[in-house]
Amino acid sequence: MKRRDFLKGCLMCGAATSLGISNKAWGAGSFEGYPEAMGVLVDLTRCIGCRSCEAACNKEQRLPEPKVSFDDQSVFKEKRRPDENAYTVVNRYETASEGKTVHRKIQCNHCNEPACLTSCFVNAYTKTKEGAVIYNSKICVGCRNCMIACPFNVPGYSYSSAINPIVKKCIFCYDTRVKFGRPPACVEICPQEVLTFGYRKDLIKMGHERIRETPDKYVDHLYGEKEVGGTGWLYLSGVPFEQVGFDTTLGNDPIISNVKEFLGTVPMVLAIWPALFTGFHLLSTRNKGHEGGHGHDAHSKSEQEDAKK
Repeated sequence: MKRRDFLKGCLMCGAATSLGISNKAWGAGSFEGYPEAMGVLVDLTRCIGCRSCEAACNKEQRLPEPKVSFDDQSVFKEKRRPDENAYTVVNRYETASEGKTVHRKIQCNHCNEPACLTSCFVNAYTKTKEGAVIYNSKICVGCRNCMIACPFNVPGYSYSSAINPIVKKCIFCYDTRVKFGRPPACVEICPQEVLTFGYRKDLIKMGHERIRETPDKYVDHLYGEKEVGGTGWLYLSGVPFEQVGFDTTLGNDPIISNVKEFLGTVPMVLAIWPALFTGFHLLSTRNKGHEGGHGHDAHSKSEQEDAKK
């Protein structure tokens, strides 16, 4: 094969492969949620920061014991985020609204149109009919596009594992509870009825009813109803959402609408560059052979072989 034909073949192969992967990934991620999807309504005015939800999640998902016990309030000195050892965490906020102390539970919000799913070119994520966004570690290649794409900074990476590092996050207790119609462990354990499990469409109605019935108690907004295309977890708050760590600048369009063109180039890079570097390596090796002690003979032999082909 001539050098020019070899490089052309590498480029065509890489382009075909990348386009195939890219189209498959974006096609699989183009959906608008499910009408029967479940969700959770979170009333921040009721949370007392007991961390029972953290303990229940830890037990249900068989996560390692925490470094700080679940009844230790010292964890509230710092703002935490979910990671490989904790799929949900509770943070405390001292707000500017009349000096109110507010506790907020954080976990995957199970978006209607998940950026993590659409950004994954190997389809390691799945949106179930129940509304859960779940993850298949056997398919994941560790690119961590999902961590970059997530507007809520949720997926964690198991950096502690050198052999099998994978992405970890809340899966809505899908395998053990939700797919059987049972509420997630965190919802079931909550002593203050902060969390209400049900059909998302019903929870939206319930949220607006609470706001309408007690307007002095709640901010007139149901966070998650429309943000980034809507989320499975919906929030009521008695103080402005930005004061308790929510990003209020996200807008209503799915995040992936703004980043999919950039992320779509990732599969292309992964497919084309290995082929190109392989070609460069082979050509370099061949040139070194020409420059050796038998350069003239090797060159003549090569030309003869090319002529025969």
